[in-house]
Amino acid sequence: MKFPYIVVEGPIGCGKTSLAKLLADRFGAELMLEDPSANPFLAQFYRDMRRHALATQIFFLFQRVNQLATLKQPGLFGSRTVADFMLAKDPLFAQLTLDDNEYALYTQLYAHLKPQAPTPDLVIYLQAPIESLVSRVHRRGNPVERNISEDYLLRLSEAYTRFFYEYNDSPLLIINSARLNFVDEPEHLELLLARIQAMKGGREYYNRG
Repeated sequence: MKFPYIVVEGPIGCGKTSLAKLLADRFGAELMLEDPSANPFLAQFYRDMRRHALATQIFFLFQRVNQLATLKQPGLFGSRTVADFMLAKDPLFAQLTLDDNEYALYTQLYAHLKPQAPTPDLVIYLQAPIESLVSRVHRRGNPVERNISEDYLLRLSEAYTRFFYEYNDSPLLIINSARLNFVDEPEHLELLLARIQAMKGGREYYNRG
């Protein structure tokens, strides 16, 4: 595995968890996944974002930090990990949903906890048109997600685009996943694996026409 610690990221519905599972299986790596079902505030958040945003955000922040605290430093003792989240994206959601006072409190917590999170050796950022994100969210039929609005998905997708436009902490592979199906089309996964192995660092793009 060329990159000991790989993170797959992107907005809700982009397919990051499915791809993370495939990569972990192929590389024989530990799989680290977010666990939205453990957040007792999430269903209420999607019904009334303004009221439940802070509790939802704080829970996810501590959940992510606690998960990453168990991660050995990449590259040591042969450890290999593929995750479907990174702590650095946590503020994206906070900026979309918290008011000024709540966000000020959140940023203090985040600044205190952020140093505990390791930096990925490679980040794979999955992009998809808003129509694809909406369709995938509806198709998977998660009851908790049924109240997610198209407007929220659009704002979240735009926030991810802005974040990764400026991101330079790790090598970054940006993938347009609209015409890719890593789960059902083995050749798509093989092409991606070859692209990962050929990466030399920096920022690269993969768009299958």
